[in-house]
Amino acid sequence: MPRVTHDRKRTSRAVAVLSVLAVAGVVSIVPAQAEPDVQDVQTRVDKLYHQAEQAQERHNDAALRLEALNQELGSLKADEKRQNRRLGVVQEQVQDLIVRQYQGEGVSTVGQVVVSDDPSNFLGQLTTMQAFTDLQTELLDDFTTEVEALDLRQDVATERRAEIRRVTAQLKDDRVQVEKKLDEAKSLLGRLRVEDRERLAPSRETVSRDAERQKPPADVPVSGRAAAAVNFALAQVGKAYSYGSVGPNAYDCSGLTMAAWATAGVSLPHSSSAQFGSGTRVSADALKPGDLVFYYSPISHVGMYIGNGKIVHAANPRTRVAIAGLHQMPFVGAVRPG
Repeated sequence: MPRVTHDRKRTSRAVAVLSVLAVAGVVSIVPAQAEPDVQDVQTRVDKLYHQAEQAQERHNDAALRLEALNQELGSLKADEKRQNRRLGVVQEQVQDLIVRQYQGEGVSTVGQVVVSDDPSNFLGQLTTMQAFTDLQTELLDDFTTEVEALDLRQDVATERRAEIRRVTAQLKDDRVQVEKKLDEAKSLLGRLRVEDRERLAPSRETVSRDAERQKPPADVPVSGRAAAAVNFALAQVGKAYSYGSVGPNAYDCSGLTMAAWATAGVSLPHSSSAQFGSGTRVSADALKPGDLVFYYSPISHVGMYIGNGKIVHAANPRTRVAIAGLHQMPFVGAVRPG
């Protein structure tokens, strides 16, 4: 038998054996999946974390809107009750007027005027009749005005209830988006080796140790309420990032700045975009420690300036509360609280 024919038979037998083993699960003829590139995973995970943060900040905005709507609806309900009481009073007056007219009081007054022999009494009665007519007109006008005012309040209250339903639905949808992005990030990280995952997600101790070397020098001019806010924020370095959290063990970006300035007696809303409207605007070249700095368009991230071109911020679940460069993210503006 020629050698070529013999080799072909051996190859065919080998392929057949491998096929049987593959079907049996002993070997795989599919090439093993390559190890994911760590840098690529980090980029993709950070993007997912940012998308989750955007959804969380929309959630925070919606929560503020819902709180304001509920307060407004409460005021409208109180106004509606007062309006109902006022309408009731006017309604009773109009009903009383109609009853008195029906009983002939108006006709009686006309009769007294006609048969009066006293000119002064005659003029007095005319004045009484005019006042009576004016009272009728005024009461009917008041009644119409109060009814319209009540209708207006009821219409606005109905609109607010509908908006509350819409915002509540948005809150749920935003929360679903946060969880979806986090699940995608977790799945990506799960494909890495243990040592690579630890490198991408350093421990709190590692973050805190690195931050100690980056803290602003003692001669950075910061005092008063800003000093209290900066010191608080720096003390949180290394703590966990958690979407929607305001401390004390974990924060999201606006939760950290809100908690920091609260220690200085300044109340801020739990929303990066809302915090952008909670202070005096300052330019990048006029920043002082304690100023809030904002990123992305639309705004979805906030940090606190600490001097030396550095900020402290609740970054993301991978890097926790950390110190970073001022222009590490797309900078859009800054405000000075208080």
